[in-house]
Amino acid sequence: MSNPLFTLSKMAQEQISKLLVDNNNAIGLKIGLSTKGCAGLSYTMEYVNESDVQGCELVNDYKFPLYIDNKAVMYVIGTEMDFIKEDYGERFVFKNPNQTSECGCGESFHV
Repeated sequence: MSNPLFTLSKMAQEQISKLLVDNNNAIGLKIGLSTKGCAGLSYTMEYVNESDVQGCELVNDYKFPLYIDNKAVMYVIGTEMDFIKEDYGERFVFKNPNQTSECGCGESFHV
């Protein structure tokens, strides 16, 4: 059985749904990668509308459209995104089975 392209935890789905309601211009969320940090790659997330989704894979498993930038697909296959609340804040975290290392602060990773 192959890994799903990209999954969202229940907490991540709930948080993204709330954020999309607050941004009524957006139709969904796009996940991508940028080159930065000491380990090389960092996740990007951005609201999208119809004109922003060319060159993306659609993950249509949720109440909202989730798009993965085509340039990021091979690096994120099997990744799960979660949303965690801690004493000092809340944030999205990524559990990527392709990741081989990450920087000390956790802001960037290498595959």
